[in-house]
Amino acid sequence: MIKISNLSKSFSGQTVLNHLNLDIQKGEVVALIGSSGAGKSTFLRSLNYLETPDSGTIQIDNFKVDFSQISQEEILALRRKLSMVFQQFNLFERRTALDNVKEGLVVVKKLSDEEATKIAKKELAKVGLSDRENHYPRHLSGGQKQRVALARALAMKPDVLLLDEPTSALDPELVGEVEKSIADAAKSGQTMILVSHDMSFVAQVADKVLFLDKGKIIESGTPDEIINHPKEERTKEFFASYKRTYI
Repeated sequence: MIKISNLSKSFSGQTVLNHLNLDIQKGEVVALIGSSGAGKSTFLRSLNYLETPDSGTIQIDNFKVDFSQISQEEILALRRKLSMVFQQFNLFERRTALDNVKEGLVVVKKLSDEEATKIAKKELAKVGLSDRENHYPRHLSGGQKQRVALARALAMKPDVLLLDEPTSALDPELVGEVEKSIADAAKSGQTMILVSHDMSFVAQVADKVLFLDKGKIIESGTPDEIINHPKEERTKEFFASYKRTYI
């Protein structure tokens, strides 16, 4: 069980996250949708303390931190529980796919090289990249790089996987292979918070959808409720604009 309470963040006096509250069950996939600037990416980055929240708490089972007085040890403990997949892959260019996946296992989890290699190979196989273990990022397609990034995140066995627009930097023909890998992880029971503009993928993979606007959760529900039968005017406006733009 993950409980996020009163999460707030401002930049230069402008409120980006306004006392957000969210409960997530183990194995649940929660999708955050909304216009650019609504606070979706800031929400993910604040959970992982890549941005510094002004206030709020996060509780993961028996582990709880207060962002207003978090210690360095708590930050490290939090990041062991939350793995993030970014838009731009963030791979080490001078390391192979296998070594990229092994990095956190050796450095953060202090596993032996043998143990880390075994886990990394297993995770790369899950995302269909066993034949690319020894390739460097420059020799991988965008979709392959993102699948390495996903394998790296899953190898850490996080309590929650954070996905920030994981397919937005990819060519359209490469999106499907990454989305399949994410969907497979969801089916295996991985708890996730996903930020995405791809509503067909959100509908396919999410258990719960939250619509964010100006740093607040305006509406929440199942994918069908939010995408096909929104109740709030702002949500209706968003989907009317989305359909004009993407469909």
